[in-house]
Amino acid sequence: MNHAESRANFAETFMRPSIIHQRSLFGIVTAPKVLILSRSLPQNTANHAITRQSYRYFWRDPSAPRTELSEVFQRIQWPTTKEQEAQVVEGVRTAIWGDLNGAIDKRQRHEDKAEAKRRKIENGEEVTLPIYATQFSKEEIDNEERRPKKKVALLMGYSGTGYSGMQLNEQQRTIEGDLFTALVNVGAVSKANAADPKKSSFVRCARTDKGVHAAGNVVSLKMIVEDEDIIQKINAQLNPQIRVWGYEITSKSFSCYQMCDSRVYEYLMPSHCLLPPHSSTYLGKKIVELADKAGELDAVTARQEEVASYWDDVDVKYIKPILETLPEDIRSIVEKSLYQEESSRDALQPAEQKEVSSAPAEEATQKETSEQPATEQPAAEQPAEVEAKPFVMDPRQKAINDAIKAIKAAYLTAKRAYRAPASRIARLQECLNRYEGTKNFHNYTIQKTYKDPSAKRHIKSFKVNTTPIIIDGTEWLSLKVHGQSFMMHQIRKMVAMAAMVVRSGCHPDRITETYGPERIAIPKAPGLGLLLERPIFDAYNNKAQGLDRQPINFQKFEAEMNEFKQREIYDRIFREEEESAGFGSFFNHIDHFPAGYFLYVTSGGIPAAKLATAPTAADPGSPKTGKKTRGAPRAQRDALAAVEVESEDEGDAPAGGEEEG
Repeated sequence: MNHAESRANFAETFMRPSIIHQRSLFGIVTAPKVLILSRSLPQNTANHAITRQSYRYFWRDPSAPRTELSEVFQRIQWPTTKEQEAQVVEGVRTAIWGDLNGAIDKRQRHEDKAEAKRRKIENGEEVTLPIYATQFSKEEIDNEERRPKKKVALLMGYSGTGYSGMQLNEQQRTIEGDLFTALVNVGAVSKANAADPKKSSFVRCARTDKGVHAAGNVVSLKMIVEDEDIIQKINAQLNPQIRVWGYEITSKSFSCYQMCDSRVYEYLMPSHCLLPPHSSTYLGKKIVELADKAGELDAVTARQEEVASYWDDVDVKYIKPILETLPEDIRSIVEKSLYQEESSRDALQPAEQKEVSSAPAEEATQKETSEQPATEQPAAEQPAEVEAKPFVMDPRQKAINDAIKAIKAAYLTAKRAYRAPASRIARLQECLNRYEGTKNFHNYTIQKTYKDPSAKRHIKSFKVNTTPIIIDGTEWLSLKVHGQSFMMHQIRKMVAMAAMVVRSGCHPDRITETYGPERIAIPKAPGLGLLLERPIFDAYNNKAQGLDRQPINFQKFEAEMNEFKQREIYDRIFREEEESAGFGSFFNHIDHFPAGYFLYVTSGGIPAAKLATAPTAADPGSPKTGKKTRGAPRAQRDALAAVEVESEDEGDAPAGGEEEG
């Protein structure tokens, strides 16, 4: 089937007139649609400050309903009470839509590692050599022949998969680390400079985040270039994911970072990222609730016209056939997990109240017991240790697991079959237009405040290709942004914000509001889709001719780069998304996040998200050091860590959160 036929089928299937039922933006939902939250979540979540500790209680405590379904099954063979049923329903729901990430615990591990390193330095203990450094003996260095070095611009490309970003890192494998080691191995960097890249004036043009790719990037350094086959030898030392295209000899003062005029990035994402939140999700419900409250329901509905019946059509075509094959008792549990009845949440409340009310009594009992003299129990009366029996899943539990797998696969199939109509892509372009010009992007990075002058950046253009491509049944959109410079995570946060505005039926002007002083939590879209296409050196190139130097550009390597980009970047992006469904997980996490941090894309606007953080105390900083951090409050950073597909701690950032990504 060709692309035009696919679009025609899409129009026939999904672009039927919108029908609003039960105040739903997205069509008729016949089953009850009421939110279930963890039992410990307060009734008014929009006004509740969620701390780091409460995150762990909600999503990591095995006694809480929001937990792994396998753990629920081990406690409850089959529900016989409303509370037990609610716990199973919540477990099934979490298994279908995907749990929130464990990035908060990852951040703690990072802080522990950094603290251990600080202690070593303070105690004068030996700190290991960086993994990219090669330590030669004094004798080897003295015996090495001194050869002239030239300042060069080294042109390269790479796939970032499996690497911890571009920038040198003492303990993790990075693109620069592999490149520097290769340069030492082939003699392009002398043995005297092999342990410290700074001695060779080693500088990158653009830093890229973990997992981010580059078809064209530049590193400048003092390099030994006597060998005519030096490029071939360097590439022979490198992983096929990294290729050096060539080099140009530059002026002695050249720095690729300082002399780069602008950069062009491409971001690839599946078009199903523009689908609205499912009407049973927390965000889906809040969109309707707040639009109705603000009197904007008609306007929001109009902006969702082309997807109004999407989820209803999916339920009829993909989900209903699965439910119809299930036995009645299994179907009841699964349907409640999909459509979330109010009674399930109510069933959880008595247990919470019981826990709270019994806490003082338990404290008193413990105190009373501790004051009584201990009496030794005779050995014969001591209970024998009971050997734990291996868990055997009940056939009904297995049936639920099988249903979950089938439903998840069905939703994934439905998303991949989606084809974005031109009107939906046009809505995305409206959002991207709001980024062009000089703006204050403090909300689109880390470690920046509204008053920081460096938060202002200039975007020359931001365009989406109006002709999507279809790879293995999934439709992909290509977005290209050209800017003078970018801050850490800026592009990924801009993409995420634009997609969130479109999929929520929000007016594109909400993006303009993010340039104001209010701090909001904008998640970063998966790094998988980001690609540095090329840096641009127009000002230097204009002067190069007078300096008897060649211009720095990638034109002569275009054929090689295109082949590499297709094989090592595009194909890898498509393959990894096929295997991991990372984009779907990212938006699922946002849609189901049970607090108000992302409600700025609803009719409540930025004030609705502000309510989520208003009652919080001052940012306590690092729990280990107490050091304050600039930028978002810790509660917002924890919210982002919970929804992002991959999350790096701010401690991984260069000073000031500078450079690309």
